[in-house]
Amino acid sequence: MHWTEYLNPLMQGAWLTVQLTLYSTILGAALAFAAGIGKTSRNHGIKAVAVTYIEVFRGTSLLVQLFWLYFALPILGQGIGLDLRLPPVVAGVLALALNIGAYGAEVVRGAIQAVSKDQFEAAKALNFTRRQTLWSVALPQAIPEMMPSFGNLAVQNLKDTALVSLISLGDLAFRAEQLRNFTQDSTTIYTMVLFMYFGMALVVTAMMKMLERYVGRWRSARG
Repeated sequence: MHWTEYLNPLMQGAWLTVQLTLYSTILGAALAFAAGIGKTSRNHGIKAVAVTYIEVFRGTSLLVQLFWLYFALPILGQGIGLDLRLPPVVAGVLALALNIGAYGAEVVRGAIQAVSKDQFEAAKALNFTRRQTLWSVALPQAIPEMMPSFGNLAVQNLKDTALVSLISLGDLAFRAEQLRNFTQDSTTIYTMVLFMYFGMALVVTAMMKMLERYVGRWRSARG
């Protein structure tokens, strides 16, 4: 087979990879903010939940998390009389999001705690509630500081999508393995896949740089 014949199946897989990356990154960002803010909470229950989530998903393998959601969770559901089977796409997105969210939560927590204490004291002097201080003072200053780390996590998340091929999702890695098994042309196929992942990583990096410049204006406007 000529290399051009590999393009169509690989592009189909690449499109699924893009969708997995997009959905899991958005969901992961939401989880990161929820857990990161939760870890700074004075409510011991909220803080305990946030810390447990962060430590469990940072301290275990993404591959094991994926297999647990896809293979173990349905068996657990049978034991309690519930149907907890997840479609492969849902299991993939959820595993990726939970994992990136745990790492992102530490970025959020660190950025919030890096805001000058003088800012919090000023908000307290103005009789701001903790919620007002968080949304009006802390986050507008912390979010620009988070963006470089979030950019790295988004690229890492793109690369981690290759693991979903192990639950038979037809992403780029899965399509490549199918083609390799059929043609035995490992060099051409995986060279193409290498460049396709690299191209997608460049796009993700460029998008995150644009977002970083956009939120950077918040800091300039306040400065």
